[in-house]
Amino acid sequence: MLYFYSGTDREKARAAMDAAVKKISKKGSRVVRITDANAPADLAAALGGRGMFDEGRLVVLNGVFANEEMRAQALAALPDMRASADPFFILEEKLDAATRKQIEKYAEESKRFDSASAKKGGDIFAVANALRRADKKSLWVNYQRQLAADAAPEAIHGVLFWAAKDMYLKGRTEAEQGRAKRLIAELAELPHESRRRGLELEYALELFVLQ
Repeated sequence: MLYFYSGTDREKARAAMDAAVKKISKKGSRVVRITDANAPADLAAALGGRGMFDEGRLVVLNGVFANEEMRAQALAALPDMRASADPFFILEEKLDAATRKQIEKYAEESKRFDSASAKKGGDIFAVANALRRADKKSLWVNYQRQLAADAAPEAIHGVLFWAAKDMYLKGRTEAEQGRAKRLIAELAELPHESRRRGLELEYALELFVLQ
């Protein structure tokens, strides 16, 4: 079985998941926890099934979709997680709509917990979509909305960097891949450049958006 917990209110999502883990776990069962700090091989082992002498186990995947390689592994394993006798739990803070929909398709139960500020600011992935479209006005408007909703500049930068990498992987022409490659280089350098120039990341991102 697969259980999916997500949302920008990470504490509430985690608390709800932990309560479900405690409720479902049986005496003697083992909890296997995998995060994006683990190696892809660790995730593969967790997805591979229980050991010969395991009486039972629960698998918690916490933030693994932030890692591109682990994300691909987890998405491919969704049907197996649903069919498994071992309960699987996925905890993610921010996901694009397509990935969220795919997980929800296989989940026995899906619960989403968004903070009030995040709801006010809308979907943080709107900035990613604007970057993909090269829509400068929409990118600026959504960037300002996220700042007004108290989104961390680091989180916005992370979403933009993820979007640029995704654009490169999905680029169909040399021009599309060339633009994505340039954006990846600029966004990778941005935090270092802002520190060298003594700029807050918020203002460095603003300059990037306006260029």
